[in-house]
Amino acid sequence: MAADSLERAKQAVRTRVWDALTAADAVHDASVHGRIPHFKGAEEAAARLAKLPVWQRASVVKAVPDKAQLPVRARALTEGKTVYMAVPKLAARKPFYLLDPAALTVPPAEAAAARSAAAIAPTVEVDALRPLDLIVLGSVAVHRDGSRIGKGAGYSDIEFALLTEAGLVTPETVVVTTVHTLQVTDTPIPTTEHDAGVDLIITPDETIVCPAPHRPTGIHWSDLTPEKIAAIPALAARRAA
Repeated sequence: MAADSLERAKQAVRTRVWDALTAADAVHDASVHGRIPHFKGAEEAAARLAKLPVWQRASVVKAVPDKAQLPVRARALTEGKTVYMAVPKLAARKPFYLLDPAALTVPPAEAAAARSAAAIAPTVEVDALRPLDLIVLGSVAVHRDGSRIGKGAGYSDIEFALLTEAGLVTPETVVVTTVHTLQVTDTPIPTTEHDAGVDLIITPDETIVCPAPHRPTGIHWSDLTPEKIAAIPALAARRAA
């Protein structure tokens, strides 16, 4: 599928999900379009995730900064897990915040908020991260086969590729997303080599195990524009190496 056709197909799936969430009054956002949905029931989804053995075994978690996943990040810090969270748009030489539960100066629920993390957490380079036990992604839509799409900027997939090339995503790393039930779509989601799939989908009411989700093997430079590479220092440095 040509790149423009693929993006139109993805956007059609996003729009259907955003419209369904809005019609059901299932989000906290005044307007959900263009966002990772801050869905009602995010706390219940986080609690469901926390009951799983993969969560209980995890000591190092990489999580998105979206509001929908705030309960996951707060619970991780409360339980003593190290949390890494990306700097907005990866636009820094050290593109990840390090939230160390032993070094927090504010309560975990406050530290887990994106704005607070930016104020209190040190930033670290990709190569300074510890290997990841669990990766928590935000999604606009996700299919039961593990394919997912975000809001379209592509930063989560670039993060995943960077972390994979650095050896921080291993075969034992589990990738999950927490979503509203209405975000689980029966419509096939078109994907590229850069698009990272999930092993588990967690809704407030269901845990879905995904069969053989796609994992990028690293950075696919041909999928990235020169402008995108230049805007992300960690990408530009790896390209120059």
